Amino acid sequence: MNDGYSPRRWLYPLVLLACARLVVAGLLPLSPDEAYYRVWALAPAASYLDHPPMVAVWIRLGMLLVGDSAAGVRLVGVLAGCGLSFFVFRAVRDFVPDASPGRAGRACLLLQATLALAIQSVVITPDVPVLFFVSMLAWCMGRIVAGAGKRWWWSAGAAAGLAFDSKYTAVLPIAGIGLWLGLRVAWGQGPWVRRQMGGIAGALALGVLMASPVVWWNARHDWISFARQGGRTADWHPGRAFQFLMELVGGQLGLMTPGIAIFFAGGLVFALRRARTTPGAALLACMTCVPACVFAQHALGDRVQANWPVVIYPLLAVGTAGLGWRWGAWAAGGGIVMGGAVYVQALLAPLPLSAHADVALRQMAGWQELATRIGAVARTGDFIAACDYGTAAELATVLPGRTVLGMEPRWALFSLPHGATGEGIMVCNPRRDFARADFASVQPLGMVMRGRRGRAAEPEGLYRVRLRTDLPAARQQFIARLPVVPARRSWKGF
Repeated sequence: MNDGYSPRRWLYPLVLLACARLVVAGLLPLSPDEAYYRVWALAPAASYLDHPPMVAVWIRLGMLLVGDSAAGVRLVGVLAGCGLSFFVFRAVRDFVPDASPGRAGRACLLLQATLALAIQSVVITPDVPVLFFVSMLAWCMGRIVAGAGKRWWWSAGAAAGLAFDSKYTAVLPIAGIGLWLGLRVAWGQGPWVRRQMGGIAGALALGVLMASPVVWWNARHDWISFARQGGRTADWHPGRAFQFLMELVGGQLGLMTPGIAIFFAGGLVFALRRARTTPGAALLACMTCVPACVFAQHALGDRVQANWPVVIYPLLAVGTAGLGWRWGAWAAGGGIVMGGAVYVQALLAPLPLSAHADVALRQMAGWQELATRIGAVARTGDFIAACDYGTAAELATVLPGRTVLGMEPRWALFSLPHGATGEGIMVCNPRRDFARADFASVQPLGMVMRGRRGRAAEPEGLYRVRLRTDLPAARQQFIARLPVVPARRSWKGF
């Protein structure tokens, strides 16, 4: 089928988006989570408490290429966020074989126009690598459906393992592949599955091999990362199910944008309607529905964070290639405009939004000014400590040459220098508290309001503290000296 559209027509907007995102990524200061992941990159490990290590690998690679800066931290994420369109484009060929190249280009454009990609492509988080490798997995599985050969199972296994190394939610579309194989047997296609067993075994072996560092790290640390993520299922409040479900729906409408959400829903319906007659449609439906059902079930008793379901966005985009394009330009254009508005607000703040509504203000603004205030009260040789990981990581980026301490139990899991002595400045948001028993003395120095251009973000309390000389060795392990920017480096304010 050829609808007269050249795929190059859809390539140009993607290239422009990539260029714009590179500029925005270089101008925006790091958010606390990004600064925290930067610490990961400077303290390499097989895994971490919060997530697997792929985001740290990408950050370290970007820093090696362009330096220890916001641009370096985000570089690989920006390129991968746009580059995953290659896999989506190729996957359409196999999942929707009657779709033209033009429709494949439209699917890529719809995915890139989502607010989720607009944000995740310029702010590096584990969602970026998991989106990239799930897109790669979709491409490999599409090749298998098309009969391209058993060797593609090995590629699929590698992509699945790398996706798991990026974020644990990757297991959900992978589980969808298992469901699809089971359905093929149940629908009388057992001989095909048996012929594929060699490739499937190879894929499982390679996937397990790729994921083994994360498993090994967890085994050495009492399975703490698995327990942390799996422990979310222990919270169960069915009386708030309606609230959680509405939050889930509202969050997805926001991150997809409403117009694109309609196309994504239509793409899923398209796959479901063809599932019994088309193997590719059945696989696409299984890889999408298993995660969707898990998130919906979780929302019956607990909150689903809005970014969790983005793992299925590439799969939903592939399904849209089976739809017509009426109103598609409006949907994609609306998403791009919304993403552009977010960039403008983050960079220039033309609207007088509060910190509650302006995420860039709340998370990224005023750290350099806070560093200046800290420098005014800190003495030579003082350490700078923070009561939460995000603040500690931010201070490690904006206080060149200073010793910055993280003082939470999580830091005991990092391969960083531990322990400290003497006096310093403690920085702590008044909504939090810190272990005052760790200090021989605590003297309040006042409050500093972090913000920009007269708009308040968050208050930060400053305290002069002296560490106890008799701290137990186990407690000293909680105190980590974070990697800092060399003193010769300068950081611009925001």
